[in-house]
Amino acid sequence: MKPTDKFSGKADVYSKSRPSYPTEYIDYLLSVNSLNKTSRIADIGSGTGILTRQLLERVVIVAAVEPNDDMRTKAEQDLQQFDLFTSIKGSAEATSLPDKSIDLVIAAQAFHWFDQKKFKLECNRILKQEAKVALVWNSRDFTSPLIKENAEIFKKYCPNFYGFSGGIGEGEELFNQFFRHGEFEFKKFPNDLVMDFEGFLGRNLSASYSLKESDKEFEFYVEAITNLFEKYSHNGKIVMPNYTRSYLGNV
Repeated sequence: MKPTDKFSGKADVYSKSRPSYPTEYIDYLLSVNSLNKTSRIADIGSGTGILTRQLLERVVIVAAVEPNDDMRTKAEQDLQQFDLFTSIKGSAEATSLPDKSIDLVIAAQAFHWFDQKKFKLECNRILKQEAKVALVWNSRDFTSPLIKENAEIFKKYCPNFYGFSGGIGEGEELFNQFFRHGEFEFKKFPNDLVMDFEGFLGRNLSASYSLKESDKEFEFYVEAITNLFEKYSHNGKIVMPNYTRSYLGNV
């Protein structure tokens, strides 16, 4: 299955269950890049528009580039009221955006799906001189027993699970290769997630590697997730230790 197809049929659960990004991160992003209401941001691999919405609410122009039809359609339905929103059927490697037209490229929960060399070339084509690229993930805190046990469930039931965020961790050589001269600014923001059972189940089912209802072991998989929730929840809520990690630099 192509990476662009992995989220087909998951747009609704993805939109409901995936976390947004901390206000502190959005503040940082706009401030450090000197963005204002005339700035143009390209949200590459924008999915159902979770980060796109947060940027639009801060009154900047956002071109959301998404190859998956289900995800893109969901974003178009949810964000149609924003005049500064443009939806584009395109990929990280071929956005169709004009040359030198973008003040910031951002990829949220998406960089690990890209052909990084071709994406870098495309960024250099569409970015204005010295404009930057931001790569960001909402990441689980692996010091947590809950997160460790959650990963074990994925390992047991999901053949396509190779680690969270596509296995891209912090301090990877990949970032040194991607950013110009290996120079980038790394920032980390607390972003613990408080969820009820429906939210916790949805967060698990929205993963690209997650089983679907048609899969043979789906019931056992959901039962394991349910048991995990019951073990760690309190008064019907569970806290998933989470943080937002950001990499910002020139390419």
